[in-house]
Amino acid sequence: MLVVVAVMKAKAGMEQELEKALKEMVPKVEAEKDTFVYTLHRAKKEPGKFLMYEKYTNKEALTQHSSTPYFMELFGKIGSMLDGAPVIDIYEDLVGIREKK
Repeated sequence: MLVVVAVMKAKAGMEQELEKALKEMVPKVEAEKDTFVYTLHRAKKEPGKFLMYEKYTNKEALTQHSSTPYFMELFGKIGSMLDGAPVIDIYEDLVGIREKK
């Protein structure tokens, strides 16, 4: 499994617009077969800072996700809303617990 962590910060006054655009991605990504987790988080102390936590079966699944029309559309749409470039890190899944319900 591959884990992607993307951190984005909204320009002042663009926080709600960025949040809305990022939230709109979730139902689109949900249909991707090899995407297991795609979760948006907002920083408690900095409401304009967002973290997207993503989990894919492999590199090919991540490549597929990154090449979808809606992914490319998102980055075209949010570019002017961002305060700096997103910070994106890719991790290898090693061990953990499953989400408890």
